[in-house]
Amino acid sequence: MTTRALFREDAYLQHCDATIVALDEHGIQLDQTVFYPLGGGQAGDTGVLTLADGTRIVIADTRKAKFEGATPDDAVHVPAPGQDALVARLAVGERVHAQIDWERRYRHMRLHTASHLMCAVLPYPVDGCSITVDYARLDFATVEPIERERVEARLAELVGGAHGVATEWITDEEMSARPELVRTMSVKPPMGLGRVRLLKIDGVDLQPCGGTHVRNTREIGALRVAKLEKKSARTRRLVLEFV
Repeated sequence: MTTRALFREDAYLQHCDATIVALDEHGIQLDQTVFYPLGGGQAGDTGVLTLADGTRIVIADTRKAKFEGATPDDAVHVPAPGQDALVARLAVGERVHAQIDWERRYRHMRLHTASHLMCAVLPYPVDGCSITVDYARLDFATVEPIERERVEARLAELVGGAHGVATEWITDEEMSARPELVRTMSVKPPMGLGRVRLLKIDGVDLQPCGGTHVRNTREIGALRVAKLEKKSARTRRLVLEFV
């Protein structure tokens, strides 16, 4: 059964009620969830599943399901270690209340949106990225030098410009016909469900992305380039952090 990915409809949802549809050694699958699974460079969500009797199961990570026929939206909630006895009590069909660690997720949303701004600041193909609670790392495929001060100034301008951020959808066929939209060399567009989600930052950027983002660039806040280095002969690595 495919998980309904509520975070794709509204990244600001912090909790939901759900039903357990599968249990295995990898974790817990729900019929719907607000938990984002690791993918596209963004870390998986953490949080808590609360049972009807008040029992709480701490979720240490969220991953994409690996079973045959799984879709990109099928997520597995991974319990933190030391909860085997609690997890063993769970049953398919049981109702739970799913709650994400919102502070952690919101930092992901801000940094992930900032990484899209970077694609406008530095118009090079992206050869790797990582969005964590502490930083956003991007590897740009270029031999050109990158000036830290220019990057920080342009980022501040885009953040302060209060650009609206929204999603659009196109079909898999339309995505295949528009390869110029793809900026990343290391992450494939989130295809497989018949349609592809695009992230649009008004007047700034448009590209496929299945991650979670803020609604306006002003929510990102002040950023600094914490690291700028030559990763290889053809790659420049840049790490963003909050000020």
